[in-house]
Amino acid sequence: MTTQPCIRTVLLGIALAASALPAATAFAQQYPNRPIRLVVPFGPGGGSDYVGRLVAQKLSEQMGQQVVVDNRPGAASLVGTEIVARAAPDGYTLCLCDVGFTINPAYYKKTAYDPIKDFDPITVVAETPYVLVVNASLPYVGSLKDFIAAAKAQPGKLNLGSAGAGSGTHFSGELFRLAAGIKMTHVPYKSAGLSSADVASGQIQASMSTPPASMGLVKAGRIKFLASAGAKRSALLPDVPTMTESGLKGVVVTNWYSIMSVGGTPKPILDKLYAELTRAISAPDMRERLATAGLEPAPNTTAQFRQMIAAELARWKRVMKEANIKPE
Repeated sequence: MTTQPCIRTVLLGIALAASALPAATAFAQQYPNRPIRLVVPFGPGGGSDYVGRLVAQKLSEQMGQQVVVDNRPGAASLVGTEIVARAAPDGYTLCLCDVGFTINPAYYKKTAYDPIKDFDPITVVAETPYVLVVNASLPYVGSLKDFIAAAKAQPGKLNLGSAGAGSGTHFSGELFRLAAGIKMTHVPYKSAGLSSADVASGQIQASMSTPPASMGLVKAGRIKFLASAGAKRSALLPDVPTMTESGLKGVVVTNWYSIMSVGGTPKPILDKLYAELTRAISAPDMRERLATAGLEPAPNTTAQFRQMIAAELARWKRVMKEANIKPE
């Protein structure tokens, strides 16, 4: 008596699912038929804004529909990221996410988004290693080993700047400090550019930064890239040793710039966005413009990206605990 209705229910479900497939495919074929909004959760002028505008321009050219950059800065990228999390999952709202996307859930007691459930990662566009920048005139900046020895000789006396509490530069700096076994005073700024400027002027001795934010001052000879946190030497910074080859293990961290969609976006649309993004990243002019800012193309598959996010979330929780950083 009960078997027949159950069979009918199952068959009805299969029929409905089958009928939905052509509709989803047709929807994806028409996509995009109106402008796409790319939310950059930072102000104009930074690395994320630079990458976001490159991506927007390239996708607009390729897809025949305008991709508009919408800068929504605030609370270490929380404001803009939460705007995207609340948007419709139709492929018309995307987010430019960097490493802060995985730091925020560890650093803030409450975030209005779940990094796993509320977003569909598409691909990483580019990455750049975090770098330790130092005032070029200091007597102990001949090598990373010399710098660490000086920091150990005067615990808490040397300052280490960052782009702000909870930023990637802050957490990569804590990772460096833990691995080196040194005590330094963290000095948060509003951007990596401002912290690098104060290193140049001698207000602080060092800062964790990124190449795009520091390259001009390095070229002017006012600050020095002492070591990078890359897994290997960057082809764009061939003279800068990694922390690993300088004898400091466990400090491998990059700032990555990626594109994500709202969780629940139809797979055909995600597939189309992935194809268009990887096509854009492989374009010679895109690679040239990325290199100008010290950025290396770093596309990965959606599955690889998901694994990377999970690993980053776990790592920053560990750093919070080991560095005794209090959540905000």
